Amino acid sequence: MVDVINNMQKLFEHINRYTAIDQVEFQEIAMFFEKQKVKKKELLYQPGGQSLGHYFVLSGCLQLYIVEEGGAEQTLQFAIENWWITDYLAYHNNSDSECYIQAVKASSILHLRRSQEEELLLRFPKMETYFRKIYQTAYGASLNRIKYLFIYSKEDIYFRFRESFPDFVNNIPQYLVASFLGLSTEYISKLKRKNIS
Repeated sequence: MVDVINNMQKLFEHINRYTAIDQVEFQEIAMFFEKQKVKKKELLYQPGGQSLGHYFVLSGCLQLYIVEEGGAEQTLQFAIENWWITDYLAYHNNSDSECYIQAVKASSILHLRRSQEEELLLRFPKMETYFRKIYQTAYGASLNRIKYLFIYSKEDIYFRFRESFPDFVNNIPQYLVASFLGLSTEYISKLKRKNIS
């Protein structure tokens, strides 16, 4: 029970970083979220499966990826503690996604279904402000990633990402960081060795 309260406290604090709600409001807001524990490599969403959800990471790490024609996985997004993850366009349009959402490691998450989110926003307009700011942040992060690919060398892409998001680099397997940045694992290993010497 203490673990559940602490986990929900993380969401309460996160919401209050973007808009002000009190504990009484939050008691009702919390009812819209389904708490889940997921195993390493467990799929939360795959194309053609159940409806797409919106996930808040309490602990652990999730990734969103696509599978290329040759079968290789290309990571598009990560979420570590206190981050949200979904295919935002498909979620917004209530449509199927071509992406997969998977646990990188054993994780505790909060799952918000689209139908629940609609009701949540109607009943608590402050949550509309919260999610608008979350979406703006996610959009800005996506633009940054595109900027990295167009402006910087492969070496700069890695070091700038590491400097900007040390929690990701420290909590995500190197091969997934490489996939996300469009680099090979071998190249990142080479950069790390070069940086040490």
